[in-house]
Amino acid sequence: MPIVAILPLAFTSSVFLTYPIEAYSTRWFEELVTADVWRLSIFNSIVIGTGATVLSAVLGTLAALGLRGRALPLTGLLRTLFLLPMVVPAVVLGVGMQIFLARLGLASSYPGVIIAHSVLCIPFVIVSVSAALQGIDPSVERAAGSLGASPATVFRRVTLPLAMPGVVSGAVFAFATSLDEVVITLFVAGPNQRTLARQMFSNIRENISPTVAAAALLLIIGTLCLAGLAALLRSREKRNEVQVAAP
Repeated sequence: MPIVAILPLAFTSSVFLTYPIEAYSTRWFEELVTADVWRLSIFNSIVIGTGATVLSAVLGTLAALGLRGRALPLTGLLRTLFLLPMVVPAVVLGVGMQIFLARLGLASSYPGVIIAHSVLCIPFVIVSVSAALQGIDPSVERAAGSLGASPATVFRRVTLPLAMPGVVSGAVFAFATSLDEVVITLFVAGPNQRTLARQMFSNIRENISPTVAAAALLLIIGTLCLAGLAALLRSREKRNEVQVAAP
């Protein structure tokens, strides 16, 4: 209900977030495109979100593949360590990332923010890819190996295509997580790396305007589209599993 209450105010012509709405306008959406501070924040969100998605998808997929086998000792402990960023308080993680990136010389830089966001996104990729890997019949990979395929060929031609819906689904969740992240960004980003979510937070603290409602509407629509894409990929993966299992 709070979301439903605030979103119509994105179309108000007034400079205040008040009801009733006297007249409707798209001026606040135009400000998102024309104002330098908002335009830069949207650009930063896309760049940082894309970088974090690619990095977390690669590292998360490799981690899920490594945790798939039982050859590694303490597999359960390693999985818990990978998933810790999902449960550790964001403030604690933000302080730690700030100290770590400062020692690496990456504080207040795009690579630093991308790394920090990737730490939050990797657990989602691991969970999604691990679920997809569990649905792969090991006999399919063994059959490919028995026909002369090398381990790299088995991974490239068999394992990865079958796990791709999980990889894409994890990447979708990673991008959505990076897009909505505020607390970590407050600790590790500088003025030039201000994302859309951080700009909305700063705008609420300094001067509340309907531009925040317009930005919130765009974020919600984008998140819903990403969630719908993830659900579509999961349903398609389940249909593929049913077709493979059918005689």
